[in-house]
Amino acid sequence: MKPKYQPLFDTFSFRSGVQVKNRLVMAPMTTYSGNPDDTVSKGELTYYSRRAKGLGMVITACTYVTANGKGFPGEFAGDRDDMIPSLRELATTIQSQGAKAILQIFHAGRMSPPELVPNGETVSASAVAAEQAGAQTPRALTDAEVKDIVKAFGETTRRAIEAGYDGVELHGANGYLIHQFFSPHSNRREDHWGGSLEKRLNFPLAVVEEVKRVVAEHAKQPFLVGYRFSPEESETPGITMADTLVLTDALAGKGLDYLHVSLMDFWSTPRTVSAGSSETRLQLIMKQVNDRVPVIGVGSIHTPDEALKALETGVPLLALGRELIIEPEWVEKVAQGRESEIAVELSRNDQARLEIPDPLWNAIMHTPGWFPIAEKV
Repeated sequence: MKPKYQPLFDTFSFRSGVQVKNRLVMAPMTTYSGNPDDTVSKGELTYYSRRAKGLGMVITACTYVTANGKGFPGEFAGDRDDMIPSLRELATTIQSQGAKAILQIFHAGRMSPPELVPNGETVSASAVAAEQAGAQTPRALTDAEVKDIVKAFGETTRRAIEAGYDGVELHGANGYLIHQFFSPHSNRREDHWGGSLEKRLNFPLAVVEEVKRVVAEHAKQPFLVGYRFSPEESETPGITMADTLVLTDALAGKGLDYLHVSLMDFWSTPRTVSAGSSETRLQLIMKQVNDRVPVIGVGSIHTPDEALKALETGVPLLALGRELIIEPEWVEKVAQGRESEIAVELSRNDQARLEIPDPLWNAIMHTPGWFPIAEKV
């Protein structure tokens, strides 16, 4: 390994006591590839095994905490105890390659496809449809139902502990239910769970508190809790950068192990930039948390030099997403001084070589602009 890349391979210890062997994380990415009975498929196990080698930790694709929270076809389940053996198989597969296994848990809320949830009924903070073609208007959850979903996040955390994971990540990003409760677009409530900015914080913080309570009760060894969020929304009204700085300030005081910013581009700047300011979203978030909680940066990092430049901003951990699909041996190639061999784009005949399950491969091929694809004959 070239000495300049050593900072990528320094160990890191979280508040909970979980230690990772380097600063490199596999970002959570949906595979659409679970079995029809909602268990983890052999194809997914092969996919994760191939990509976990060398990483400090792997954050899985999201699993849903209640039956009406399923967000994708082929999404594996975490909402009932008979899924623990399936979840365990995935954790063991990741850990067998030397990486820590983190289960991402979520509820899709109004983003659930109606055909995937009981009675075709989608739910959310309020009866407001997403701004996208064909979006169904969800039913607003009752106070009792909100409390039940908070408890469901705790129950899925217990299952993660029993399945042998090293932690959970709460998916509060990308327009799903936790995000919906924080957003002024999807949350028009006038009770404890919405209204003012402070009340829109109540559901995310209640989920954090319940999950941490369950960890304290059930975990017999270090078990981390992270939280992922999206810093801004395009909708009006929507989450602004100013809102997110309030959220991150609140989360930084909750004893979490990390905050994970969901970005397509590590260097992206806020939608509304103050005059004379050139700070990125990540820089503003880092300044707000002020070393109270570690931050994971992510977004269009492909080469080790790009990773090094990102790390030099002060962010302690870096997640690679699409790049690990393109180049499963990314970490090993950097460690072995073979960084010149790292692929940064796919070709259309790469599926078998990269062991990418059919549903994920089909999604990649049919979503223009998502992945860099070489148009080779």
